[in-house]
Order: sequence, then C-alpha cells, then structure tokens
Amino acid sequence: MRSMKVNLDKKSLSSYEIRIGYKIIDRVALIIAKNHKAGHYVMITDNSVGSIYAKQMMDSLKDVGLNINLIEFPAGESSKNINTVLDIVGKLLELGADRSTMLIALGGGVVGDMVGFIASIYMRGIPYIQIPTTLIGQVDSSIGGKTAIDLPYGKNLLGTFYQPRAVFADLIFLETLPEKEFNNGMAEIIKYGIIDDEKMFSLLEDNMDAVKSRDSALLLKLVENCCRIKKSIVEIDEKEQGLRRILNFGHTLGHAIEAASKYTISHGEGVALGMIAAARISEKKKYLDTAQLKRIEEIILRAGLPGKIPHDFSADGIISRLAMDKKKKDDVVYFVLLKKIGMPFVNGGIDDKLISDVIEEMK
Repeated sequence: MRSMKVNLDKKSLSSYEIRIGYKIIDRVALIIAKNHKAGHYVMITDNSVGSIYAKQMMDSLKDVGLNINLIEFPAGESSKNINTVLDIVGKLLELGADRSTMLIALGGGVVGDMVGFIASIYMRGIPYIQIPTTLIGQVDSSIGGKTAIDLPYGKNLLGTFYQPRAVFADLIFLETLPEKEFNNGMAEIIKYGIIDDEKMFSLLEDNMDAVKSRDSALLLKLVENCCRIKKSIVEIDEKEQGLRRILNFGHTLGHAIEAASKYTISHGEGVALGMIAAARISEKKKYLDTAQLKRIEEIILRAGLPGKIPHDFSADGIISRLAMDKKKKDDVVYFVLLKKIGMPFVNGGIDDKLISDVIEEMK
C-alpha cells in the first residue's frame, strides 16, 4: 500500500493521508478502526456500487467491530441535487446519527461530492472518509475537499470546501468499472499530464493500449502520480484562490457543455471537449504550438473520449451557461489556457466570438 499525506494548515485540522493499493479492503477496515475512531459510522453509496461492493465493505468493517449502517441512493449525476441531500439527511436522523458519527463515501465522484457536502453541513459538520471506486474519484474528485451538488442553473453551484479525514483508493474497484466510467477518469489523468507533467503525458502516448487494458502496474503509477500532483497544488492553495485554478483546465467549458446536455454528456466527456476547446483557443491566440494542439487532440481520442460537440448544441446556449460559472469574478469567466504541455496559465475575458467560433468548428 502506498501512502502520502496532504499537509494543510494546522489550524484547520484538515491534513490527511491518501492510501493507494490493490486489494486493500481488509487493511482499510483495520486502519479506520485504529486511526479514525467514531461512536457510529454510516456508509453512503449509490445502488450501482452498492450492488457490487456494499456487502463486502460492510462485512469487513463489522468484522473489526465497527457500529455501522448503510444508506443507498439512485446512481447518476441526476441524483446530485438538494432533494437527494434531504432524503439522505432524513435517513441519517432516523439512524440516530449525531456529531459523534463518521460518514464513509463509497463510490465515484457523485457519491463523494454528495457525502462530503452532507458531512460539511450536517449538525454543522461531522467527519467523513472517501473510498473512491471510480478512476475519476481515485485520481481527482476524492482529494482536495471540494464538495457540491448541482442546481437547475448549472453544475456544482451549491457546495463547500471540507476536507475528508482519509482517502483510500483500492485499484480492485477499477476491474468492474464500465468502459465509459473508465474513460471519464482518463480525461482527468490526461488533464494532469497537460497541466503539470509532460513526462506522464508522453507515458500515456506510448502506453495508451496498456492503460486502456487496465494494466495494474501502470494504473498504480498513474493514480499515484495524479494524487501527488493534486495534493501538492491543494497544499499551496486549499480554497482555490490562485494556483488551484489550473486544475480547472477543460472544466470551464466542459461544465457548460454538461449542463447544456442536461447531463447526458458525462463529466469526463465534457472535460475532454473542454480541454480540446481550451487548447484550440490557446493556439488561436498564438500561445500554443499547433503540433502540441494535435498531440492533445490525438491522446484524447485514443483514450476513447469525444472530440466533437453534438451538432444540435448551440454555441449561444453553451456560452450562456458560462455566465453561471461559479469561478467567475466581476463578470469575467477565467479560462485555463496553455503555453505548452506542462505550462498552463489563467486567462480572463476570452471574447465570446472566439469561444463561439471554436464551438462551431468542433461540431
């Protein structure tokens, strides 16, 4: 089992360990029992993950003597809303959950975001642990303490910064992951290569077939590398005041495309399209070399992610969603652009016409 610590401000009491390994479920239970004591635990998952892993996880935690209950909710982005939050909170109250209770999020990004959000507001805040079961969760969304739910106006508009007490990434979960979900995670891995690590980007170019066949040694290296990149950025900028913004590469337009599709386009697919759009904007503004743009587009397509925006999506409809972007400031929407692979920068005030032109040429 590999381990690394996210070292945050001591005053916030929010530093924690990320542990990564293969077939570590039994050890995870022992570590929780030893290092994360609570009077009561509630595991929260969706019915998709729950049908495969809930019994095994619950048995493992009960075997080490934990007092634990289970709550499930319907899988999918469409559940990531205030109604599901209220339903889960009602079940927590029925189970007698109080401030001595610890929540355990077992699932992908939706589960992690929801459970983190609930933990941050339930009785003014209770602790929680992340056990991400998807690639996107293991390399990105379970780390850094961003929690949120969606509103009809857009994605992740209601949320908090609230760090978990621990993150456990077991690569065994990836073996049962549907291909579309695996590809969603590939979008985030590619993002980390683009914004921080050209060597990892080149590794993906040279080994994409092995990665797609879920070679465990390669996946361990990629997951660990992405976690190290994200933890180092979060340590410098926990609340996204500066450097952490580069993690939004591809996400600004990606979230707008997701929202415009009413979430029929997945997060990874939206980010893939957003990354291509941001790279094209960078090239049109003479920041990024055309050869590097082509490398970015090719690796995204080789990962099984889309390169084209559906024809029936209007540029105006997507751009109107940008007005709801939670990261804007003084009506300026900030884009993460590129000077080269491994060298991102934040640029505000991209002209709507340029955005529209790029959207149209991507159809």
